[in-house]
Amino acid sequence: MRAVIQRVSRASVTVEGIVHSAIGPGLLVFIGIEDADTEEDIGWLSGKIVNLRVFNDNEGVMNVSVKDRQGDILLVSQFTLQASTKKGNRPSYIRASKPGVAKPVYEKMIKQLSNDLGKTVHTGIFGADMKVELENDGPVTILIDTKARE
Repeated sequence: MRAVIQRVSRASVTVEGIVHSAIGPGLLVFIGIEDADTEEDIGWLSGKIVNLRVFNDNEGVMNVSVKDRQGDILLVSQFTLQASTKKGNRPSYIRASKPGVAKPVYEKMIKQLSNDLGKTVHTGIFGADMKVELENDGPVTILIDTKARE
């Protein structure tokens, strides 16, 4: 599983001209799922996201998590995060799970994040053509790959 995590002042997902989800200060998380992803990957990544200390404390040091801050999370499925650009100029999405595999994993991730955060996680619509709007705060952007835990 690959995730792009952005600290935001606000973020929203619009589908067919209608705002589906919107958050204030918190994290916008794009997630790409592959067939090799397991329950362990879901638990590990959720714990990382919820506990990442990327918000400033009273002294201006990034030392506070979204959970500590009682911020929101907006989770958006994005198969293109699994793109391979090794050969040529056209990305290959061979590593990206097909919808029948990816959607249940995405739904489990929503549930795990909600449990770990202690409140509802906002989402995009799986497989929809979404317009994502955000105001990156910092900017702060973190990349995590559960297959390369660093």
